[in-house]
Amino acid sequence: MINASELRNGMVFQDENQILQVVNYEHIKMGRGSGTIKVKVKNLKTGSVTEKSFITGARVEEANVEKKKAQFLYQDGEEYYFMDSVSFEQFPLSKDVLGDQAKFLQDGLEVQLIVNGDQALGLELPNSLVYEVIETGPGEKGNTVSNVYKDAKVDNGLIIKVPMFMKIGDKVKVDTRTGQYVERVK
Repeated sequence: MINASELRNGMVFQDENQILQVVNYEHIKMGRGSGTIKVKVKNLKTGSVTEKSFITGARVEEANVEKKKAQFLYQDGEEYYFMDSVSFEQFPLSKDVLGDQAKFLQDGLEVQLIVNGDQALGLELPNSLVYEVIETGPGEKGNTVSNVYKDAKVDNGLIIKVPMFMKIGDKVKVDTRTGQYVERVK
């Protein structure tokens, strides 16, 4: 059993026979009463996101899952296929389960798969990834006083906002939690 106050973003636990992953954790303490823990959780089997509340001191059941290092292979329709780097076993994940994470995938990307037995339930992406800009508008001189951004398409098809000085061929670091530009990579 895990104390609810020990839950953090990315942790996996079991509640009412459902395996849930914490998307957002918030601890609220008001006045004299005990605190409340609010977590936004993603059901790893269905992909649905809900909110749950626990009182301070409540306990949740630890999920029987393991994390395996895997590599993204390819997409076939609504299914994304990953390969365990050690056993070479392949795991499919549906687009519904991946949700917004699917837009960050690129060939050969190393991820952490969340596995229960022989079934993949979800994945953890690295906090940031590097992409190459393949399409963007021209940079304009004189727009350096404030943070002015333009759209850019990167090598996996993702469209992000980048500073005006970015050009085709530049490499950018993107935060996978927010989908925003972080910095230019040399």
